[in-house]
Amino acid sequence: MGAAYLFKTNTHAGIWNQRYDPTGHWWLSTLFAATPVVVLLGSMAILRLKAHIAAVLGLATALIVAVGVFHMPMRMALTTAAYGGGYGLFPICWIILPVIFLYQLTVSAGQFESLQRSLTNITPDSRLQLLLIAFAFGAFIEGAAGFGTPVAVCGAILISLGFRPLQAAGLSLIANTAPVAFGALGIPIVALHGVTGLDTMLLAKTVSHILAPFCILVPFWVIWAFAGFRSMLEVWPPALVAGVTFAVTQLLVAAYSGPMLVAVISSMMTIIVLIGFLRIWKPKRILNPVGVDITAQAPKKHSHTAATVFKAWLPWLTLSALVFIWGLPKFSKFLNDLTTAKITVIGLHNLVQRVQPVVPKPTAEAAIYMLNWATATGTAILLAAILAGFMMGIRPAEMAKTFVKTVVNIRFTIITIVAMLAIGFITRYCGLDATMGLAFARTGALYPFFGTLIGWVGTATTGSDTSSNVLFGSLQTITAHQISVPAHLMASANSAGGVMGKMIDAQSIVVASTATQNYGQEGSILRFVFFHSLALACLVGVLVFLMAYVYPFTGLVAR
Repeated sequence: MGAAYLFKTNTHAGIWNQRYDPTGHWWLSTLFAATPVVVLLGSMAILRLKAHIAAVLGLATALIVAVGVFHMPMRMALTTAAYGGGYGLFPICWIILPVIFLYQLTVSAGQFESLQRSLTNITPDSRLQLLLIAFAFGAFIEGAAGFGTPVAVCGAILISLGFRPLQAAGLSLIANTAPVAFGALGIPIVALHGVTGLDTMLLAKTVSHILAPFCILVPFWVIWAFAGFRSMLEVWPPALVAGVTFAVTQLLVAAYSGPMLVAVISSMMTIIVLIGFLRIWKPKRILNPVGVDITAQAPKKHSHTAATVFKAWLPWLTLSALVFIWGLPKFSKFLNDLTTAKITVIGLHNLVQRVQPVVPKPTAEAAIYMLNWATATGTAILLAAILAGFMMGIRPAEMAKTFVKTVVNIRFTIITIVAMLAIGFITRYCGLDATMGLAFARTGALYPFFGTLIGWVGTATTGSDTSSNVLFGSLQTITAHQISVPAHLMASANSAGGVMGKMIDAQSIVVASTATQNYGQEGSILRFVFFHSLALACLVGVLVFLMAYVYPFTGLVAR
């Protein structure tokens, strides 16, 4: 058993109960609760400030609101910010750093050019490359790792194919929606079960039922966002094949196997079927990544040997394999037992209590920092990068130089992520999230629609569908009972709505901007994806509303 560093909290410190309406006017309290997020996103999208400046402003606002309006003790608020910042450094930044490091190694070794040519051999059309990389391959990475990894990896690959950095970032964010509820080997659903007590299989089936139409819709949507409606219609057969394959596989795996391997198996089936379909189906027009028709140029296939193609894909195959192995429960548990350090946060652990009506009875909020360095996804990616570097013939000294250069290049990203996660943790421990959730809960019979948007807000503010489920799962079930709607439907709606918030959460946007070498353009990325995020979230809300009240949609609710 590895060392476990446990620091006990100060027994003299008092317990602080969250207050969800400190002003005595729910609408005013809700406005204050939303202010940190508004400042953060508004600074990027409207004022066009760089992300690290916007994040620091958002953090300052969160501290002022938490202490000045919601009366959280100053020391506790600062401790919460430090706790969130630590989580931002590890594991979030620990994912971004090795991914960019791997990308830089492949560029210096000249492998990205070979990778690009191997993809154009499958299809020279950029719309179909987008389907294959951003939707199908990205879903595999999401299913195995999550935490922004697919956006970083796919964004880098799309740039290598000639996509503009802004497009690569935005399109990767839009495509990374369908698998999010089952990402990181089903952790969001497992967490939802943990806070609601609802059956895991029932939740997995219900979430898959809600998301099935969107698994079919998203391939069309992302091509539409890239090339326009007419160009999207030109490639509807492969888009339909990809979406239906993913949706049907997701439904079957969720129904008979549970949440853990849903995204992984669905994405693998989609990749296989899509590549097979593209061998027999060709588009009438061929578009390059900037939307220009290059059909007349008759792009030729490159005569790379199988060995050259394999070498080009080897770094990313190595990454996929190690990330998948790291995500296997038995392997992960083995490493966790050996190496994980549990650090209880002094002055915060079990000293904040969530109260009614968010939870049935007062519940203490744990604050334990898990330093699981061996089982972290970033460690698997770093190992993959080092192995790939050796396989590409890069000398250790050159790899070390590239690593230091990568750290310097993402220094502002590190500041941004640390500040953003500090905001997210203050939002959670101060109860700002619950205040916003309770405002939605006042909508009565319309709650199935607005309850779905609670999940969207939760993921957009915390950066994680898992965190959104932990924060609002109990609230969803309590409110569902009050309006006589199946509790598992609303709990599942929280997760399904949350996946659409993933593309606008500040953390994902910064990961995308950094991976596509587009740092400083976070506001442009946010403006690019915001409409898509809100529109898709509202469509999920409409479907959940129909499933709650309207026949035959009520038959879609898993039993």
